Amino acid sequence: MYSSFYGLKQDPFRLTPDPRFLHLAEPHRNALRAMVEGVAGRKGLQVAIGPIGTGKTTLLYCLQHILSHEATRERPMRSAFVVNPTLTADELFESLFDELEIHASAATKPARLRALHELLLASHKTNSAVVIIIDEAHLMPPELIEEVRLLMNLDNYPVNVLQIILSGQPELLPLLMKPELAALKQRISVVTKLRPLTLMESRAYIAERLHVAGLRADSPFTTPALEEIHRLTNGVPRLINSLCDHTLTLGFRRQLKKISGECVLEAAEETGLNQISSGSLEASASPMAGLAQTGS
Repeated sequence: MYSSFYGLKQDPFRLTPDPRFLHLAEPHRNALRAMVEGVAGRKGLQVAIGPIGTGKTTLLYCLQHILSHEATRERPMRSAFVVNPTLTADELFESLFDELEIHASAATKPARLRALHELLLASHKTNSAVVIIIDEAHLMPPELIEEVRLLMNLDNYPVNVLQIILSGQPELLPLLMKPELAALKQRISVVTKLRPLTLMESRAYIAERLHVAGLRADSPFTTPALEEIHRLTNGVPRLINSLCDHTLTLGFRRQLKKISGECVLEAAEETGLNQISSGSLEASASPMAGLAQTGS
């Protein structure tokens, strides 16, 4: 609605994950590098943690895109991306095998495991990897996480063929610390952690999204407006997107070429974003004890 008014070719602040708008601020750059290096180095099991709205899913899609781009006919790489892990064990297996294009002789667990073992063997012979990415893993019950760990028992090669990434909100860490998941905890080789953006990173994030959307003139956001956006959103990218979108909509209604801090405050009041508490974004650091951490 406001795109042409502000010299944009498309909406810059959509809430849906879009790798084209991926902004690699320091925490995202570190996390993505660690995950790519983890897969390339055949580390096996990785865990990615981040508060709500910090860009985990977008980062995972970017990772999958990088891995598929690096694959060749001689070294194919199959990957599966589970975005909703609130499944039964059978449903999870069905989802994984569909995405991995594994054809089992029967819809039974032994047949599926046998088919997966055959895929791992073929991948080992071509020095390639099989990557399983599970988003929102903090929603998985411990018994389902244990099923995922047991899949790794099929990978008994000198170099890990099966690469698994569990991604979720900070609640995933205490879940993985449960005594019944001790065997899985021992297999975790890489832990990456996202954080909200600093004020400087927020400014760069907004500027880059506007540029990707087609802006070639000065930003419509004034310095006070950018400071208010960061203060009200605590640097959480999803909230930044929401507030910027509502603010530009309000600015268009008012025919404002420059967005002031007062305009941001008014947009925040209309959407309820001014009620956000910074305390809700903080995650306890104590569950990190005992887990290898990479990134920030």
